[in-house]
Amino acid sequence: MRVKGVLLCILLASIALLSMKPIWGFFGHRLINEYACYTLPQELFSFYKPHIEYVREHAVDPDKRRYASKKEAGRHYIDIDYWGVAPFDILPRDWDEAFSKMLDMKYVNEGLDTIALKATREIAPASLDSLFNSRLKRDYFSDEWEITCDYVRIMFPEVTDCVSVIVVDSLTEYGILPYSLVYTYDQLVRAFDSKNINRILRHTADLGHYVGDAHVPLHTTINYNGQLTNQDGIHAFWESRLPELFALDNYDFLVGQAEYIPDMKGYFWEIVLETHTYLDKVLDLEKSLRETFPKDQQNCFEQRLERTVRIECEAFAEAYHDALDGMVEDQMVKSISALGNIWYSAWVDAGQPILSNINFGSIEVMVDSIEYQFNGLETHHE
Repeated sequence: MRVKGVLLCILLASIALLSMKPIWGFFGHRLINEYACYTLPQELFSFYKPHIEYVREHAVDPDKRRYASKKEAGRHYIDIDYWGVAPFDILPRDWDEAFSKMLDMKYVNEGLDTIALKATREIAPASLDSLFNSRLKRDYFSDEWEITCDYVRIMFPEVTDCVSVIVVDSLTEYGILPYSLVYTYDQLVRAFDSKNINRILRHTADLGHYVGDAHVPLHTTINYNGQLTNQDGIHAFWESRLPELFALDNYDFLVGQAEYIPDMKGYFWEIVLETHTYLDKVLDLEKSLRETFPKDQQNCFEQRLERTVRIECEAFAEAYHDALDGMVEDQMVKSISALGNIWYSAWVDAGQPILSNINFGSIEVMVDSIEYQFNGLETHHE
C-alpha cells in the first residue's frame, strides 16, 4: 500500500511538472548528466555506459520530489546574499557549525516569560549531538519545537527557573544547496564502497541535478525570480528558455577528462560563490533590455502541451542571450566538467572499486529516492 502511495505521488508530481517551466529545463538537466558521463576515465565510464539513459532521465528526480517531500526544495538553492556580502564569512561552511550558529533558542521561565538564550552564549555544535537525535534534526528544520530544560541546565547554569525550551531553526529557510551537495556526495562514496548499484545511480543522478542548480546564478539569491527588482519570470527565462532555444545548435558540451578534487566541501562552496558573481549581470542586462527592446516584441504566445502559454519571444530571447555573451553556455559546460570531477572523486574516495562484476538489480531507485532525506525543507523557491 505504501509503495502504491509513493508511486501515485510520483505520477502526480510528473503531471504537475509537465504544466510548468522546469528548473534548467528537463532538457538542461538531462544534457548535463549525459555529457558528464563522457568525462569519466575508461574504467569508470565502462560502468556508466549501459546506464547513461538512466542517469540522463533521472536527472529530474529531485524536481519531482519537491512535490512529494516538503524537505526537498531547500536543497536546490542558497540565498547566499541574505547572509551579507561576499565572501559571506558569517555563514560557516560546515553544516553542524552553520546549524548551531543560526539556531535560535528561548526558554520559558516559571513566570511564563520567554527569554532568548543565544544572545548570551553561542551554542556549541558538539553539544547538539547529545541534545538532538538525528530524527529530530532531520524532521524539524524551519519549525519551532519544544525540548526539555536539560540542555539549559548544562550550558546555562545561571538559568534556574526554566520550564521549557523553544528551538527555532533560522538557517534552512534560505537554502542549503552546498551543504546538501556535501551530504549527497558522501552518500555516493558510500554507495560506491558497498557496490550498491541502485544507490550509485540514484546519488549519481541527484548530484547531477544539484550541481546543475549550483551553476544557476538565480539559485544563489533571495531575489531568485527577480521579484525584488520587478523582473518576475527571469528565473525560467535564463535557465529554461535560453538553453531550450540555443543549446543544441550552438553550445559545445565536450569537455576534458574528469579530475580528482581533494577538498570536495571547498569545491562546492567555490562553485556557489563563483556562480553568485554573475547575478548582477543576469539581472542588469535583462532590465536594460526590457527598457530598450520594443514592448510588443518581448513576449509571445506558444502552444505547449495543448495549452497556450505566454513566453519570451525568440527575437527578444536571442537579444538577451547575445548580451549575456556566452554565460549560459559557460555555466552549463562548467556544470558538466564539475559533475564529472565529482563523480570521479567519489569513486576514488571509495577506493576505486571494481564495478564491472556487479549487475543491475531491481528497479527500486525511483521509489527509494522519494524517501531520500536530508536536513532540509521546502521553502519559497519553486
